[in-house]
Amino acid sequence: MSAVTSTILVVEDDAIVRMLIVDVLEELEFSVLEAADAEEALALVQQAEQVIDLMMTDVGLPDMDGKQLASKVRELRPTLPILFASGYAENIDVPAGMQVIAKPFSIDQLRDKVKAMLATA
Repeated sequence: MSAVTSTILVVEDDAIVRMLIVDVLEELEFSVLEAADAEEALALVQQAEQVIDLMMTDVGLPDMDGKQLASKVRELRPTLPILFASGYAENIDVPAGMQVIAKPFSIDQLRDKVKAMLATA
């Protein structure tokens, strides 16, 4: 087993979907932080000592959507790669350094997208 190389923050309000994504990423040997909403995610991002190499967020979050969250996160960590997960991926226009993965996605699609984003970060 190789050493964990990257930390991914997963922001997903659906507990079952979040659990599945976290399990898959941990199986792929990533370190994973999880948040159920934007407020929890921002609390983690605001901790200067907390290493986060990529944030994966659902677009449809309660209170603050994923794009609003990404904007606030970029104020704190301007170069953090952000991956949006959405069932409506074709309707999302994302800024530089951010990408979209369409739900539902396969384990292979998630692995490939995350590794590609981390490789270019």
